[in-house]
Amino acid sequence: MWGPFFQGMGVSGGLIVAIGAQNAFVLSQGVRKNHHLLIALMCSICDALLITIGISGVGTVIASSPKLAAAGAWGGAAFLFWYGFKSFQSAKQGNVLSAEQKKCSLRTAIATTMAVTWLNPHCYIDTLLLIGSIGGQFNGQGRLFFGVGAASASFLWFFSLSFCGQMLAPVFKNPTAWRILDTIIGLIMCSIAVSLIM
Repeated sequence: MWGPFFQGMGVSGGLIVAIGAQNAFVLSQGVRKNHHLLIALMCSICDALLITIGISGVGTVIASSPKLAAAGAWGGAAFLFWYGFKSFQSAKQGNVLSAEQKKCSLRTAIATTMAVTWLNPHCYIDTLLLIGSIGGQFNGQGRLFFGVGAASASFLWFFSLSFCGQMLAPVFKNPTAWRILDTIIGLIMCSIAVSLIM
């Protein structure tokens, strides 16, 4: 049964590595060392939950409702525009990483992680629809192993991003590096939002 496991890991890994709202957020919080391990864990658990729902067949039902798809797209676009605007504001002001830097509260970190995950239609497309439809082709234990492999890829990726962010922290003692990162994150968020509306 290792075949379905590694196939699930490969499919999930290939989809999740693409730069998106979740990845940008996890990386930036890793750099800031701002509840980064909890954020990585939350994103991984959410992905695992969506993958489980997807391979059980629920993703097909959701995809067949144009109203649900449209509501998700507009809600996700609104959030991503707001997050992008905040990133551009941060880039304009300039930041520097220091030991005294104020971190956001645990409640804010949790709320933003949930929003970046659950208001992001790309997350549903990847996990519910794509991974779900591929995993649904397996039967019995094969489907289970495929799902575990797909979820494992999410855990590995999000924690790797979080730890990579920590390793990059010395670079972000330079305000220019922060401006570049915040600008890139703003562009990513806004471009995803535009693609959702288009």
